[in-house]
This record gives sequence, structure tokens and C-alpha cells, in this order.
Amino acid sequence: MSSVLVVGGAGYIGGITTDMLIEKGHTVTVYDNLLYENRFLKNCDFLFGDIRDTDRLLAIQKKYDHIIWLAAIVGDGACAQSPELTTEINVNSLKRFLINSKRRVIFTSTCSVYGAQNGILNEGSSTKPLSLYASTKLEAEKYVLDNDGLVFRLGTLFGIGDHFSRIRLDLVVNILTLRAMLYRKVTVFGGEQWRPIIAVKDVAGYLLESITRPYNEIYNLKYENVIILELAKRIKSVFPDIEIEQTALSFEDLRNYQVDSSKVQRDFIYKPKVSVEEEVNRMKLLFNEHRIKNVNDDIYYNTRHIESVIKNGGDGIVG
Repeated sequence: MSSVLVVGGAGYIGGITTDMLIEKGHTVTVYDNLLYENRFLKNCDFLFGDIRDTDRLLAIQKKYDHIIWLAAIVGDGACAQSPELTTEINVNSLKRFLINSKRRVIFTSTCSVYGAQNGILNEGSSTKPLSLYASTKLEAEKYVLDNDGLVFRLGTLFGIGDHFSRIRLDLVVNILTLRAMLYRKVTVFGGEQWRPIIAVKDVAGYLLESITRPYNEIYNLKYENVIILELAKRIKSVFPDIEIEQTALSFEDLRNYQVDSSKVQRDFIYKPKVSVEEEVNRMKLLFNEHRIKNVNDDIYYNTRHIESVIKNGGDGIVG
């Protein structure tokens, strides 16, 4: 079994990834500053820290066989709150670490690096990032690959992760499910936009296997490509009495693309298996039982939370 440092291991992806690693017998240390959490109670080693503290990371990294780097400011809106801080967190901190450590890391990027393009895009397709989030992730990929690392470009996530970390309610499947519960109606703007989607649990499945794979590659991760309106109809299959309202877009939604994931299907044993309907039912139970006290709390929405933290004078926000 291996020793694994999960940088950003208290987050949405990190929480379930940490659980899977522990279940398989790996020794896990989570390095995080609890941006979205007030506590960390898991039965594994924990280091409270900021990823900009390069000296500290360099001092501890030698203890670990593998490093999974998940920490970032995530999402177009969240990154736009402070471009300078986003660049420091998403690019410069990783760049400094890799230049000085020469370590191989397993890194999560985003399929939004492809921008708006027609056809089904593979890892060799041109990249056309349309947001600071996508452009910083694309820049960070280069340093990872230069140090023999592995890059996963993720489709839009959905579903519930582990039992400790907060759920994100600003992702398309999750927010449509919440609105179906609260208002018995979901509104779809446009609706013909394509998205590659994948459950957070499936991403963790790939990350678990990745520590056994020496690949120095980029891989697209998706469960399926779906049209937004079709997603709404599938959520209606779980909530038959809801109304779907389709309205015209007041702007051109440039997030419209499909990706090919045949490369990862060829090279990895793990196959994504968590469906939209399965996770919608899990979230339905979560909301029905009022296990989230306030679903409107900023903590569940990346843009609102980052905006609030910055307005309150905090810039040590990601670890």
C-alpha cells in the first residue's frame, strides 16, 4: 500500500477520494485550510495549511509516494472574484512546488479548456479557454506534464461525495434537483447546450486507480454527454409532478461542447457507473430529510462563498 498526500483533500472531490484511498488500505494525509469546512474529523492524518506555503509543502512532500493535487479556486464566477488571487492559487503555487520538487503529481483540470467547439473533442483537440478558470487550469497542466504528471480534464460534476464534505449546489444537475424539490419547477435557459458530465464518485474512482498508473498523459473524464433540456426531463422522471419551463437565453451560452473519453476507457480499468438518476434520488432523500439545514447558505455555492470571503478581507482561502 502507498502513502498519499491529498492536497485539497477536504473538498468536494477530495472528501470521497480520501475515503476510497483509506478503504483500500493506503495511508492518507490531507493538506487543506478548510475553505468550505469548519472542522475535519476523518480518521486520517491532517495538515492545516495554505498551498501558497511552498516551503512547507517542499519540506513534507518527501514522505509520500504519491501526491494528488486538487486544491484550486473552482468555477468561472469564483475565479472572476479576484483574478490575481486565482492565478496565484491555480497556477503559481503549483508551479513553484513543481519547479523545486520535480515531483510527479496527479492533477484535476477541466474540460472547459476546450471552450465552445463543435464536434466531439478528444485530448488532442485544440484548446480555447473562455474563462480565467479554464485558462489557469490549462496553464497549470503544462507544469504537471513537464514533471511526468497525470492530468484529468473533468466534465461537469454532479452528485453527493462523502459523508463529511459539503455538497456543491451550484452544479447543473444538483441545482436542478434542488429547484425541483423546493419549487416543483425547473427553469432551463436555452436547453440545447451540450455538457459532458460525471459523478464526483466516479472521479474519485479514477483518482484511486491513478496512483497505480505511471501515465504522463491528459485524460478526459465523463460519464456521458448530455443536453441540458434532456437533463431536466430525466430529473422529472424522479419528480413526475414538476413543471419544466424552457426560456430563451438572454445571452449566448458559450459552454457548449462534447468530449470523447475513449482514451481513459482504454488505459484504465475503472469505468464510470454512477447515473444522473441514482444521484438525483440520493439528493432527493438528503433534501427530504432536511439534512442540509439551509440550502441557501453561501457555503454551498463557490462564487458566492469566494466573493464573501474576499469582501471580508480574507485572501488565505485555499489550502
